[in-house]
Amino acid sequence: MDFNLNENEQTIRDTTLKLAGEFNDDYWLEKDKVGGFPEDFYSKFAEDGWLGIAMPEKYGGAGLGITEASLMMQAVAESGAGMSGASALHMNIFGLKPVEIFGNEEQRQRFLPPLIKGKEKACFAVTEPNTGLDTTKLKTKATPDGNGYVVNGSKIWISTAQVADKVLLLTRTTDIEDVRKPTEGLTLFYTDLDRDRIEVREIDKMGRKAVDSNMLFIDGLKVPIEDRIGEEGMGFRYILEGMNPERILIAAEAIGIGRAALARATQYAKERIVFGRQIGQNQAIQHPLAKCWAELEAANLMTMKAAA
Repeated sequence: MDFNLNENEQTIRDTTLKLAGEFNDDYWLEKDKVGGFPEDFYSKFAEDGWLGIAMPEKYGGAGLGITEASLMMQAVAESGAGMSGASALHMNIFGLKPVEIFGNEEQRQRFLPPLIKGKEKACFAVTEPNTGLDTTKLKTKATPDGNGYVVNGSKIWISTAQVADKVLLLTRTTDIEDVRKPTEGLTLFYTDLDRDRIEVREIDKMGRKAVDSNMLFIDGLKVPIEDRIGEEGMGFRYILEGMNPERILIAAEAIGIGRAALARATQYAKERIVFGRQIGQNQAIQHPLAKCWAELEAANLMTMKAAA
């Protein structure tokens, strides 16, 4: 059993850490003060092909897996970009896995290359104001209408909706009272974020100002049947193909933030002089830092095991 990164994994880590490191503390401090999506940061990762790290080569991706994507996103967060940088890229990495797996070939050809190349941005619209994480209770409804559907409802905490071109949208097509199991009757769409039919209202929050969080108010959104992913009523099963690996990415990003914090704390302990000596020479400083390092290592091992 080998816990070391192989050559390819180490290259991914080193390359993305260096690339993200081109955007320094001053850059992210400015973004956290004034907001605004980090377009230049996003475009740099798109140009170098990183947005498709876990997508098939056939559509312009790298064809790699969750482990490699986790190493990439961990390095982004560790560089000092934190969640501002990670969240700017996050949706592209595994958000469209349901489209890749359950969409038809025409949909994959139409939807995946623009996302991988950074020409289109997507947002992930599942959570609702009164249902929270209880996804089976969501109220947004897609009603059949001609050769498609009309969608009405609302979503909350939708990241990047201010800049998104597309929306991965989970709705009810059959009321919960009319299905055998609560997970049935949910349908998944990937469609245009039509701002004439979707009001995107930004939510003020503390932190991560560079990546917007929003409420969506959907009023008569027309969705062609060609934008429905898979079968009607199977959306809950489909959405898990994106949400489950995404949770591993979040864990990797959290460890990246922890490593960045530990590196800064360690550097400060070397530089801060009290009573004529570095505070890092004191065990009262050394021991908490060592404990944090051990906890980060344990968390990283668990995350990499989950990815594997």
